[in-house]
Amino acid sequence: MNTLLSAKNLSYSFDYELFHDVSLELNRKESIAIIGISGSGKSTLLHLLSTLLEPQSGNVTLLGENIFSMKKKKLAVLRRNELGLVFQSHYLFRGFSAYENLEVAEILAQEAIEEELLERLEIKHCIHQKVTELSGGQQQRVSIARVLTKKPTIIFADEPTGNLDKVTAHEVMELFFEYIYKYKAGMILVTHDEALAYMCDKVYKLQNKELVKVK
Repeated sequence: MNTLLSAKNLSYSFDYELFHDVSLELNRKESIAIIGISGSGKSTLLHLLSTLLEPQSGNVTLLGENIFSMKKKKLAVLRRNELGLVFQSHYLFRGFSAYENLEVAEILAQEAIEEELLERLEIKHCIHQKVTELSGGQQQRVSIARVLTKKPTIIFADEPTGNLDKVTAHEVMELFFEYIYKYKAGMILVTHDEALAYMCDKVYKLQNKELVKVK
């Protein structure tokens, strides 16, 4: 199956309508970026696609399954085994060392922590420090390493390089691209950084409550 994710006619409102009739597809070895001004609904759309929110209309199919008609237990297994979520707020376990945070992913996914990954993200030298002793950029890179250790089939990334300098951000993006190609995975990225967005295969812009393809 080449299609990893299919979203059809998604709509979402708070006190006002954020967007309506949004559709997109993600295939294996493909990266999609979603851009748009602050408040346009980029993160909300990512939350719908990644099962964190339920759309008010429309549906999302992940790996051939309609996620909103799945039983909760099956959905939990899908999230744990197939989805990797990277947020600007990294949600690391603060009482743990960086390495212990990766061990949690290693145990849950039954996948080994790769030394090469730690080297590529330049966190090998600080991996045994407490999370609270790390800089914001180091914490972000540990968060990315934790997600990639899980070997997810789909990566959902919301401003994953927000705490990183420009050079490191580009290196992290290259690492994501290598990963999705090697593991026949896919990635949906939300970012305000258009230079990073245009590194992806496809770029969509949320504007005037609609999702418009711009690349």
